[in-house]
Amino acid sequence: MTITPIRTQVGIVGAGPAGLLLAHLLSRQGIDSEVIEIRSRKVVESTVRAGVLEQGTVDLLNETGVGQRMQREGMVHHGFELRCDRQRHRIDLSGLTGGRSITVYAQHEVIRDLIDARLQSGREIHFEAEDASLHQVETPNPIIRFRKGEIDHQVNCDFIAGCDGFHGVSRSMIPEQKVFEYTYPFGWLGILAESSPSSNELIYANHERGFSLVSMRSATLQRLYLQCDPHDPLSAWSDQRIWDELHQRLDIGPDWVLNEGPIVQRNIVSMRSFMVEPMQYGRLFLAGDAAHIVPPTGAKGLNLAVADIRNLTNALSVYYRTGSTDRIERYSSDCLPRIWNTQRFSWWMTTLLHRFPEDAPFRRRIQSAEFDYISRSVAAATSLAENYVGLPFSERFAL
Repeated sequence: MTITPIRTQVGIVGAGPAGLLLAHLLSRQGIDSEVIEIRSRKVVESTVRAGVLEQGTVDLLNETGVGQRMQREGMVHHGFELRCDRQRHRIDLSGLTGGRSITVYAQHEVIRDLIDARLQSGREIHFEAEDASLHQVETPNPIIRFRKGEIDHQVNCDFIAGCDGFHGVSRSMIPEQKVFEYTYPFGWLGILAESSPSSNELIYANHERGFSLVSMRSATLQRLYLQCDPHDPLSAWSDQRIWDELHQRLDIGPDWVLNEGPIVQRNIVSMRSFMVEPMQYGRLFLAGDAAHIVPPTGAKGLNLAVADIRNLTNALSVYYRTGSTDRIERYSSDCLPRIWNTQRFSWWMTTLLHRFPEDAPFRRRIQSAEFDYISRSVAAATSLAENYVGLPFSERFAL
């Protein structure tokens, strides 16, 4: 069998936001990489996920030259609204965090921007790679093998970045992992509706019938979510039932209107928290969903991937500039504190806003008391705001 060899410094498995951002940042540091992706470009660019970008994520995209379209089309939000017991309270993100904010810009749009940047630089992305496998990851000469068409390829590299998501091949290559996992007893029904946004900012609502969220994609597309049974078939949720539930869970009186419109997309997702330690083994490093999953309540998935990639890029940059392996060796320990804090925040937001099957009057009153505390305490609201916009990084990214 003939194998076509490819030599690079960093082999990247996965062309999601983590892998593409890593390739982009490494290129700016003069570090060569190859990106291998099992899906087609069309599928990668059309996999729709919501996107709430932390201030640090927005800053990094802008500073590294891929934020132009985000600046034009993204929606900057300086706050969001909480609702509970027919009461409403606005969290003033910018006022509580010294001017920081979040930007609503869908994940697949970030991916498109990064793909364009990669291809415009003259570098390839190996889409539709088959039978991808990793070898010798514990040695200084790790290998990625894959097939494309009738040709077998072997990528010989110094390091491998496993950015291939929860179901990818990378995580299984790390022995003796500690796995931390929790599956929530509910899911989210998400819809995309052709209607103008019902609010200028996101609305998170806790209701006796379950959680709901009002978000937006553009001036003409509204994104809304409902807590549901994760095992529900989509057929159980007619358009009428969806709108009836949203009206009931969001109703606070005549001064606010939920805008309806044709539902053009719907899906149900389960919710879980997942984490593995360590995130590295030999010359293999995990990033993004390959290492951790958070429930979507706190809008942290993409932002956590960006934080991982920021750390990994800095570590690799130090290695190639100085030969020092100190940053590389502590990649996992550098990432974990921020990840666990984000897991904590996402769990807290989820338990604050959702109804659990075993809910009793005691739990419900605790949720009400927590909402009341956030509404009355500047310290509590500030803690929420700081976590939501993203905690500052401890050191500057090496531009």
